[in-house]
Amino acid sequence: MVTGFNVLPLECISKIISFTSPLEACRSSAVSLIFRSAADSDSVWEKFLPSDYKNILSRSVSSVDFSSKKELYFRLCDDPILIDDGYMSFALDKLSGRKCYTLGARRLSIAWGGSTSNWTWPSVPESRFGEVAHLEEVCWLQIDGKVDTRMLSPETTYIAKFIFKFAEGSMGFDYQPVDVVVKFVGGGRSGVGTGKVQTAYLDPDSRKNAQFGRLRNTGLFQRTLRLSTSIRPPIPIRLPQQMLDLEGQFPEERGDGWLEVQMGEFYIGKGEDGEVQMSLLEVKGGHWKSGLNVQGIELRPKETKIPNK
Repeated sequence: MVTGFNVLPLECISKIISFTSPLEACRSSAVSLIFRSAADSDSVWEKFLPSDYKNILSRSVSSVDFSSKKELYFRLCDDPILIDDGYMSFALDKLSGRKCYTLGARRLSIAWGGSTSNWTWPSVPESRFGEVAHLEEVCWLQIDGKVDTRMLSPETTYIAKFIFKFAEGSMGFDYQPVDVVVKFVGGGRSGVGTGKVQTAYLDPDSRKNAQFGRLRNTGLFQRTLRLSTSIRPPIPIRLPQQMLDLEGQFPEERGDGWLEVQMGEFYIGKGEDGEVQMSLLEVKGGHWKSGLNVQGIELRPKETKIPNK
C-alpha cells in the first residue's frame, strides 16, 4: 500500500493526511521520506489549527514566532500564550487540536474583588498571569466566569477547572464545602451536562481524611492498627463527623504547583451560540475565610489533558 501511495503527487498525499489527526500525521511521517515531506507540510497542519487561529494570534500580548504551521501547532500545545491584555491564556490540546482556555482572575467576577480589605491583587512568580486574586477576608465567597461558546471547539465535551492554591496562614476552608456549577445561558438551549450544582472541597487534605474516615468506618483501620501493635491495645480514634461525611469533588495537584478542582463539564454542539457560565459559591457557613490565591478557571477538552504550564 505504501508503494502505491508513493506514486501519488506530494500534494495528494498531504491532502489525504490532512483528513486524519495530528497523531496520525506524526505517525505517517515515519513511513517514508515522501510521507515525511507530506506530513510536515503547511497544508496539513493548517487543517489541524483552529480556523480562527490568526485572529487568536493577533490578540496575543507578545509575538508568536514560528517557521512552519507544524511548529506553530506544537508551540501552542506546549506553551500557552497570553491573549486579551494578558487576562486569558490560549493553548491547543496536543492530540486533538481542540482549543483550551484559562480565564485569569482579572477576567473573573469576584464578589467584593474591588475592595482591598477583602481582596488584593499580587504578582505570583509561578502564575502564568501577571496578577492573582488573593483573599484577605470574606464571609461571602462568590467567583463567576463566563465564556462565549463560539470561542470553543464545536462538538467537544469540556471540563471546567478552578485553579488555586493557599497562602500561608489561610483559614476557613477546612472540610468546608463549596458549591460549583456550570450552565449555558442564551442560545436557545440548555446544553448537555450543565446546570447541576455540585459539591466541591478546596482543602487539599479533604480527600485524604475522607478516605481515612471511610476506612475507619469499615473496621479495617482498627484491625490494621491491632496487627501493628503487639504490646498494648489500640487507642480509639475519634474523628469529627464532617471528616467522615465528605462527598463531592476534591482538589488535585497540578504539575505547575497549583491545585485544581472540577467545577463541571459541558458539551458544545455544532454552531452553538450563547454563553457558558461557571460559578463557585460558599455563603452558607457564615464564617470568615482568608488566604486563598485564585489563578483562574481553565476550560479544556475532557478526552485528553494538556501539559500544565
